[in-house]
Amino acid sequence: MQLAQQRLRQVSTHDRQHSNRIAAAQRRAVRPSRLTVTNAAAPDISTQLSSSTTELDEVRQSLAARLASSDVIMQPYSLPGVPDDYHPSQGWRPLPHHLSKPDIWQRIRQEAKADADAEPTLASFLYSSILGHSSFEKSLNFILANKLASPTLYSTQLVKIIEDCYKEEPSIVDAALADMQACFDRDPACDKYTQCLLYFKGFQAIQCHRIAHHLWGKGRKMLAVALQSRISESFHVDIHPAATFGRGILLDHATGVVVGETAVVGDNVSMLHHVTLGGSGTGKGIRHPTIGHGVLLGAGVSVLGNVTVGCGAKVGAGSVVVTDLPCHSVAVGVPARIVKQTARSEPCQTMDQIEDFILDYVI
Repeated sequence: MQLAQQRLRQVSTHDRQHSNRIAAAQRRAVRPSRLTVTNAAAPDISTQLSSSTTELDEVRQSLAARLASSDVIMQPYSLPGVPDDYHPSQGWRPLPHHLSKPDIWQRIRQEAKADADAEPTLASFLYSSILGHSSFEKSLNFILANKLASPTLYSTQLVKIIEDCYKEEPSIVDAALADMQACFDRDPACDKYTQCLLYFKGFQAIQCHRIAHHLWGKGRKMLAVALQSRISESFHVDIHPAATFGRGILLDHATGVVVGETAVVGDNVSMLHHVTLGGSGTGKGIRHPTIGHGVLLGAGVSVLGNVTVGCGAKVGAGSVVVTDLPCHSVAVGVPARIVKQTARSEPCQTMDQIEDFILDYVI
């Protein structure tokens, strides 16, 4: 855990001079045309292609000038009562609109009661999952245990295991509350806390991983691996028990997310489906990525090897990252290249995967 925290602290101060040189070089670079003419016997087509190439180059140059502009005003966080100095890339902290654990549990119970009254078919399900429990952690324990249970791994056994983990490391419950609040804040499809708790498999998968990670750290590695297997089978999310996650994590949709053994993920990180934090090589050292605070990884992103994605960075959908990315940069492509860098960007505020680069990406 200390090594993981040290790696995250290094991210925010990672070689800023090198990052600035990269950004400056890319602003100066003139990209070659992707459209070429090889058939000299077709002058009409050649003329048309030449005209199209000129137009595309003009679009690229205009876009490059816009992206290189430093006159970018950070948009305020799109929630009421959020302080102006709040920056997700600086790590997790509770915000004024975030509820305390007793208050959020009371809200969950109110939502469950209203849902049971409105939809009697769900009444027994809601009672056994929420209304029949006296605390948030007991409800979460019951839900996770029944999700992970199998014909040979009983839910009653898992309830006891999870209960012991919560007693030994109460911060697991605090992290779950932070993850739930992150989901409620960043996912526009999440209208109620009960939605996240009961139905969002990304939230459930990361809470199950926190249990497996605790067991791994206690030396109960076979049990941790068994839970990893059940997480993969139940949620289609494969996270090695040794991987480290911060707070305020959002796995949106979550299907196909893969995170390797030595990966470290900071606070306020958002990942969409089919994200891979993969390793490189067969060595036993650090071979997986470090993801800084406040990073957004779009759908289908692969980050491979011992590379660092700096705090506040955004990686566009379908990109493959194989080198370090500086803080507050926007990267896209295969392999990923930096198309924008501004010290004031906070991508997890908007969850926008494409706005910064879509014109350049599709041309």
